[in-house]
Amino acid sequence: MSQPVMLAVAPNGARKSQRDHPRLPITPAELAQCAADCAAAGASMLHLHVRDASGRHSLDPADYRPAIEAIRARVGDELLLQLTTESGGRYAPREQMASMDALAPEAVSIAIRELFADAALHAEVGAFLARLAARGTLVQYIVYSADDVARCVRLQAEGAIPQAAPQLLLVLGAYAEGRAGRPADLLPMLAALPAGWPWSACAFGASELHCVVAAALLGGHVRVGFENNLQLPSGAVAADNAALIGVTRDALHGLGMRQSTFAETRRFLRGA
Repeated sequence: MSQPVMLAVAPNGARKSQRDHPRLPITPAELAQCAADCAAAGASMLHLHVRDASGRHSLDPADYRPAIEAIRARVGDELLLQLTTESGGRYAPREQMASMDALAPEAVSIAIRELFADAALHAEVGAFLARLAARGTLVQYIVYSADDVARCVRLQAEGAIPQAAPQLLLVLGAYAEGRAGRPADLLPMLAALPAGWPWSACAFGASELHCVVAAALLGGHVRVGFENNLQLPSGAVAADNAALIGVTRDALHGLGMRQSTFAETRRFLRGA
């Protein structure tokens, strides 16, 4: 078999609610149940968004901590929890960085477009990323286009991104534009990606499975879940996030690939 594929789940995102799907996890208890179900189905990482008391996307450590504690109480420490810094239209870069400094997560995702939006803050952002690296935080940089990849390359060459081979998440499609991802969207981003830089992919829309299977065949890792897509390949609405993990796992197995273990996922994100 080929190298194992990291299978991550993004179960909710910043904008969807249970009006979109009744099994979209919001509360700490719902997130803990989702984590258990997805880990049993083959996921080794959960990309975590949390909400405040009014149901809005939150980066407040006081909202993050109960969800983290509930998940850990349910599934233990093996499942990797990746916190998001996504602004969700609510948070400025300094607030995003302050949240992660307070929480000191094991893993975090960072949208290049958001944290590096203001040139006046580039030095502060670089210092923040250096702090993450010094703590051993597993950082995934989110990119949406070949231009974003090229920007990552420049930032890494300038020393703002401290990792020798940054780990990128290639996002296919766009939520705000209602644009579904396509497997072909991978090609210009991969063409801009330096050799040896590890990467994963996720995709908006019902072609999610086609996109992530293409990514795995091209040497990448994958992320699926209700943040990006609610549908099975048949067009039916998935029962829950674990169902999307299950069909992805089965598709990989059918092609002679397997999902990575918890330990293999950590080694991948550490660049080991």
